[in-house]
Amino acid sequence: MAELLHFSARQTHAHAASRSPPPTTTQSKSKIVKKDGAAATELETRIAAELANLEANNAALKEDLKSLYINAAREVELDGARKAILVFVPFPLLADFRKIQKTLIEELEKKLGGSHVLIIANRTMISSEGWARNTKFSGVRPRSRTLKAVQDSLLDDIVFPTEIVGKRIRVRVDGSRMLKVHLSPKDANAVEGKTETFKTVYNKLTHKAVEFVVGH
Repeated sequence: MAELLHFSARQTHAHAASRSPPPTTTQSKSKIVKKDGAAATELETRIAAELANLEANNAALKEDLKSLYINAAREVELDGARKAILVFVPFPLLADFRKIQKTLIEELEKKLGGSHVLIIANRTMISSEGWARNTKFSGVRPRSRTLKAVQDSLLDDIVFPTEIVGKRIRVRVDGSRMLKVHLSPKDANAVEGKTETFKTVYNKLTHKAVEFVVGH
């Protein structure tokens, strides 16, 4: 019996030694860079820690996560007690996040109690008047800085990696407008149960009515 216990203890020690150590506070802090050095919220700190943990322990994400960090995070209330978590990232890093987004989202959603996680790039809209007044700018305002372009890109971020195959504007009887967004039917399984999340998040961020449907 003593021999068996001795072997078990050595085995447990070897297993513990083979695991990567938990990320340090410095590693977690490197995963969030707030504008103007503002303090991170509890949610942002938690997500930063999860990213550091995945970098340290997930072989499939390790290399890609080394240079990635977030700027902010916020919760959006859905129906009932459910919530969506929006993770805002620097626009220049968006393409790198998208390379691993499917796996990263799956891991984060498991860690965050099943809440839907959406990765959204930080983009800046500049009005034509603001562009003209700012002495730092010259030439014609880029289309990417217009309100329409920013909101179109937001739609792409919200549904990624699902493809948007069409958009239509519906005018209601009262004169109000609603955007109808058609998603690729090949992603029907991937977006099952998420279209209401997409709708609520887009409305919260733009104050515009939208409906997401799969197919034409």
